[in-house]
Amino acid sequence: MADSQLEATVAASAFQKQWFADLRRRVFDDRQPYALLQADVPFELFDLVDIPAVSNQWWAGIVAAKRQAPKFLDAMEGGGLHGDLCRYCSLGYASTRYPDAGEAPWGGLPTPRLLCARLTCDCIHRVFSLWAAAFGAELFEIDHPGAGDLPPRWWELGRHNWRELVEPHRLAFVAATLERLVERLEAISGRALDRDALRERLRLVNQQEEVFDAVRRLIALAPECPVRMTEQITNVMATQWVRGSEWALAHARAFHDEVKRRVDEGVAACPDERARLMWIGAGLWHDTAFYNAFEASHRAVFVWSMYLAFGPDGYIRYGLDDPMAALASRTASFNEYLHNPPWAAEWIVHQAREQRIDGALVLRPRSMKPGATGRLFIERALE
Repeated sequence: MADSQLEATVAASAFQKQWFADLRRRVFDDRQPYALLQADVPFELFDLVDIPAVSNQWWAGIVAAKRQAPKFLDAMEGGGLHGDLCRYCSLGYASTRYPDAGEAPWGGLPTPRLLCARLTCDCIHRVFSLWAAAFGAELFEIDHPGAGDLPPRWWELGRHNWRELVEPHRLAFVAATLERLVERLEAISGRALDRDALRERLRLVNQQEEVFDAVRRLIALAPECPVRMTEQITNVMATQWVRGSEWALAHARAFHDEVKRRVDEGVAACPDERARLMWIGAGLWHDTAFYNAFEASHRAVFVWSMYLAFGPDGYIRYGLDDPMAALASRTASFNEYLHNPPWAAEWIVHQAREQRIDGALVLRPRSMKPGATGRLFIERALE
């Protein structure tokens, strides 16, 4: 049984610890201007002009891991904010707005130079507007132009035919928005964005996601799952926050090679697995042991989550003569791919078939009304 962690997982955890320490030093000690971003904002642009960036979702995951989420969310509801705001996206704001309610990591975030979010659902504009007001900081919003149509099996077009996948007017709109964002970043940092460096970064992102695609295939074809979902998430997310860097690519390859050795040697995360499960929704960051508990009780293994699977299908873009357009094509339809019917449901059913999934656990908002979100469509499609 694969009781011991992968060496890659230990290395990923060590890297993240050092990365967090370096980020804290730059933001707190060196007082560098930093940005607070929604996770689907293109981090590459910030990194290439040397602006440290903190992800809203990463910050929420840290708060949750420290078991402080209920205190901050209760304070937010007590303050009169709507109880049905997405908790994953509003937790960071709550930790800033109600600092006395709990113990925020690092003693709470200092004031960012810029907040940036894509407006992918009803609550994001409200949360980030309130957050910017609480900090007294600038907010840059990336409007989300709704897709008129996405062709069936969109994941087969995204890599080579992204100009066909994203309608021309949507592609031009998002690219123009990213150009305006670059103007703000250049003004803040005093550095010009190197377009050749952006092209090279996206080329390395492609290579990194190709490696994760190979890992995904290894897991799909192995008689039994060789690596726990919690370790998949750790290795993928450690690289995704710094995607396209030399370390990220090298680590992705090390992760792949170790998973392949396990497959070749017949090592299983849960020997004699009886059921293969998939997890639909954000990671359960405050209790990752939840996933492993099913192995002990039912020999059921969580094999799949969006974290490993979405990189290859959502990020790879070949044909980088215009790197900003390629980046815009990735940014334009994140929401449709991951959440909206019929595209999200179609992709997840495809993934379930490829990974030989027996059952799915779908994470729902606690007060979801029938038909209110894409999760019900995903459930029906899986059924």
